Amino acid sequence: MIWTSEDVARDQVRRQAAGMTVDQVARAVDTTVVRVRETREELRSPAPRGEFGPDPQELADRWAALLSEWQRVAAHLAASSAGLYDGDQDETGSTWAREREDRRTTALQNHAAWAEQQRQKRDELHAEFWVSASAGQRIRAAAARAGLSPNEMLAQLVERVSVDDGGAVSVAPFTPDRTPVASEER
Repeated sequence: MIWTSEDVARDQVRRQAAGMTVDQVARAVDTTVVRVRETREELRSPAPRGEFGPDPQELADRWAALLSEWQRVAAHLAASSAGLYDGDQDETGSTWAREREDRRTTALQNHAAWAEQQRQKRDELHAEFWVSASAGQRIRAAAARAGLSPNEMLAQLVERVSVDDGGAVSVAPFTPDRTPVASEER
């Protein structure tokens, strides 16, 4: 999971608290205290939960994280003697926001790389086939001369296949070598 309850709470409170007065933040703390108490009572309740209802433990964790963050913002306002909350003046909150954005960027980059790998995998072809004895001998001989395995030789051969407009398949003459072709370098 990329976002913990604390991450979500920090982001949510930072956005909601922007421009709030000390009294408004205090009311938010009081409201959140009530929600924490209600979710804790819900956890202890033996009442059946709806099939599509939220996970009570997750909800309790989320409210507890929100309470911690509202209390931190209230303490920041008290310590800074600021009349209004300004996230840019909140060094701790700003640091967390930058870290969260860095994790988000990294996650998006990782997802993009994974998606590209998946796309490439879909385009790959893994095949097992039989060739006649004479074709097999020619492939093994050519591979041995180039210092390749028969599979490597076939891979280089297949990489160079072209099809013309009429559907004719051909391979231009080439000298096989130990240097991998572009698709094998992944």
